[in-house]
Amino acid sequence: MLERSRVSTSDERLRNRGPFSRDLQAVSPMCSSTGTESDGTLKDPDRLSTPKVQNKFSENLKDKAKAIPSRDTVVTLECLGFKWELHPPQLFQSETLSKLYLAALKGSSVREAVQLPPGPSGGRRVERSLVKKMVISLKINDPQVTKIGFATALKNLYLSQVDMNLDDVLGVLASARVLRFGSLFQRCVAMMVDGLSPSNITNFYLAGCKYKEEPLIAACEKWLEMNLVPQMGRQIHLRKIPKNLLQKVLMSPRLFTLSELHLLKTLLLWVYLHLNHRTRAIPEYEAMLTFFHSLSKKTCFLDQEEERSLIPLFLSLRLHGITEGKDLDTLRRINFFPEPWLLQVTANHYHSVECGGDMVPARDFDTQAVRFGLLFSQECTTYSKLIAVYGFFFEIKGIRNDATSYSFYMQRMKHTDTEFPSSVCEYGLVSLRAERLVKYEIRAQALVDSQWQEFSTGQIVQKFRFAGRTCKSQVLKVQTVGSPIYVSFSFIFPVS
Repeated sequence: MLERSRVSTSDERLRNRGPFSRDLQAVSPMCSSTGTESDGTLKDPDRLSTPKVQNKFSENLKDKAKAIPSRDTVVTLECLGFKWELHPPQLFQSETLSKLYLAALKGSSVREAVQLPPGPSGGRRVERSLVKKMVISLKINDPQVTKIGFATALKNLYLSQVDMNLDDVLGVLASARVLRFGSLFQRCVAMMVDGLSPSNITNFYLAGCKYKEEPLIAACEKWLEMNLVPQMGRQIHLRKIPKNLLQKVLMSPRLFTLSELHLLKTLLLWVYLHLNHRTRAIPEYEAMLTFFHSLSKKTCFLDQEEERSLIPLFLSLRLHGITEGKDLDTLRRINFFPEPWLLQVTANHYHSVECGGDMVPARDFDTQAVRFGLLFSQECTTYSKLIAVYGFFFEIKGIRNDATSYSFYMQRMKHTDTEFPSSVCEYGLVSLRAERLVKYEIRAQALVDSQWQEFSTGQIVQKFRFAGRTCKSQVLKVQTVGSPIYVSFSFIFPVS
């Protein structure tokens, strides 16, 4: 059985501070004459190999094993201010502990004969098999290793399935890494991938980078591609997202957003939270705009020396996808973007309107297509949204056919159609062109058993007219049990 010795009051307080305490102290070497020092053990942990360790044990200790049954051997591990009693059959699941044990056993000749108390045979004393006792010490410098995490990792040496709390899994992962306990490490990774949320995405991503665990890194990036706008855009945890991760997600062609304006608001919020460290609640959009408007008027925000490192992030945005005049006026008012950026966007809009909607500057579909999205949950039966671009009106729509079957498409609408909301064309911009050439793609993504399913129409070029079958796009049919479904509608108006 796994046992822990009593600890001092200070140790008890450390344990009660929770799994993410950063002030754990590495114990100084305390080895008996049969112990071993661990300073060199973890300098190159990747060189450890379980088969080699087990072969060495088999060759060098074959004769000793007969005299000293492994079930009677007791190894005391001193680590993190605790003493843990372990046994070789379990200890050999950890490459680190195996190496410490073999080093201690090789330099030790101490044996202790233990006599059993008098039995029922009348006072006859029976000598039990010789028992070998030794002490090994392990110094840990990884601040992610916590006492709770380390204890859970050692418990897994004895039990095949130990329940783990998601709040503690980072400490268990770090402990499994130090112990070179491969199966436990991979189980932690799987648990982290399944449990990604706004509160832990950053810590899990940084752990994946630290331990070079590519599947965990990829899972975090993919989760953020889908949830940057719909989830993180409303969470205080957005502040913790590293700039390099945010940059990579913004550049991804699979990034999901409800609109280009929603993506811009999310990125402005990220900047706001970095500038206001004491904020513990998400501000209203107007309050955030007021804050940026209150900053220096001498130069725009992104042109300030200390903020220029943020320019690559905002260059990743597709500002040409923000076509409403009131939204562009707001961006000018807060003095955030360089004036030439906004002048170029406005000039391109005027040119497109004069040319019947042709988006001349938008030539690369993968990086310049305007994006809109639907977040389709299992409770939805029908969901639609009306969008207006340069006087052309489209409805993007999703329909649930049955429990696992869905259809998604877009269709052109007339501003005179019944129940057409006046707010969509409140500025009076209406194109009378009978047909509009559109290059589009409809993409849907859903998470099923930790794997992302992807569906796409591919890139299609089609003329949309007002009547008949030509007003409707190709239908994307999706068969999945995943929920929600992230549906992206991307399009540009080529020159026609």
